[in-house]
Amino acid sequence: MTDEFVVKATIMDDAAIERALVRIAHEIVERNKGVEDVVLIGIRRRGVPLAERLAAYISEFEGVSVPTGELDITLYRDDLTLRHDRPVVHETNVPFDVTGRVVVLVDDVLFTGRTIRAAMDALVDFGRPSAIQLTVLIDRGHRELPIRPDFVGKNVPTSRSELVEVKVPPVDSTHDYQVVIMEKAEGVE
Repeated sequence: MTDEFVVKATIMDDAAIERALVRIAHEIVERNKGVEDVVLIGIRRRGVPLAERLAAYISEFEGVSVPTGELDITLYRDDLTLRHDRPVVHETNVPFDVTGRVVVLVDDVLFTGRTIRAAMDALVDFGRPSAIQLTVLIDRGHRELPIRPDFVGKNVPTSRSELVEVKVPPVDSTHDYQVVIMEKAEGVE
């Protein structure tokens, strides 16, 4: 599908993403008055390296290691049959108890809200958090569900026909983080 799209604009480069993540890391610490009960869980795929970077920044300026995990939401999606004939389920790794903790879910792009709804459904299989907070690098609007992020790297108004791609090493074959807006190539219906 992305072969039908071309880059319209680069909206964040590696340095801009780093600034946004450092700011978000500080906001997480401030909002929670520290990180004593905070855990970070990245939503597979691109949310995982973003959560790891946030944990590294928090550790750097708080001197505390924040537990991180990764969540695969494939089987919790309500559009599973629309997306794939045979879904590929990846590993979920939440090596800590979430009960009574503040879980910060981390994802790359917030669009309709369906991914986050699926992540919350998956998360409750691991326990009952005291709170769930949402961090996204990009909020592009167009919500179908009443979901709002607590921490946002950048709000990017887009049309429904555009795509927002977050390039994240090592998930993508790139050395730098980058956010681009894609549009349909000319002549592609």
